[in-house]
Amino acid sequence: MTACLFDLDGVLTQTARVHNAAWTETFDEFLRQRAAATGEPYRPFDPGPDYNRYVDGRPRADGVRTFLASRGIVLPEGSPDDPPEAATVNGIGNRKNVLLLKELRTRGVDVYPGSVTYLKAAAAAGLRRAVVTASANGREVVAAAGLEPLIEERVDGLVARAQGLRGKPEPDTFLAGARMLGVDPSRAAVFEDALAGVAAGRAGGFGYVVGVDRVGQADELRAHGADVVVRDLSELLDEGRGA
Repeated sequence: MTACLFDLDGVLTQTARVHNAAWTETFDEFLRQRAAATGEPYRPFDPGPDYNRYVDGRPRADGVRTFLASRGIVLPEGSPDDPPEAATVNGIGNRKNVLLLKELRTRGVDVYPGSVTYLKAAAAAGLRRAVVTASANGREVVAAAGLEPLIEERVDGLVARAQGLRGKPEPDTFLAGARMLGVDPSRAAVFEDALAGVAAGRAGGFGYVVGVDRVGQADELRAHGADVVVRDLSELLDEGRGA
């Protein structure tokens, strides 16, 4: 392996909990309003299974669409510029982003110390390094976390939109990261905590896929294509199993 492609939220930074909280508030508000309007029973968004199966690792619009489909709900797509009040797929996604940015400004961004240690070791070993995230706020999160000196390239939601890249579980964004680093996918390792992201790494023909289990879904990560599953990237250094 000559390169490492890291997901951001849940792998390098501890923003997955902030994303989850923002999604939960967004979907619960929508579902409550829908139940009041239609007379259907209100069933809240589950921040465990619903988040991991339908939202985690996906671009915002894909997450909205996938979760709503699990409830048999179809909304107009709208456009990426829809206001957060719009009853569209993009409107709901933008509503979530407003809440996320508020949380990030309030709480800041924490990193996983073991991941920073691994990043530094990868840099010292001469491995190329990129972040590949579905978040449109990738630049801001990397900067707020103080990771800019350790990351050479970044593929985020804005880059994906500009280049017409499909989101995870499709491999497009990881393949774009490999191209930016000038490496063949077979010589790059993917580091992911999301089921969709692990599936994307496997679909892209990458040389090694590391599943990072932060929420107790090791078996699911393996089933989606992880070659190895760790609870923290520091384990790869401790056990000598790195890329």
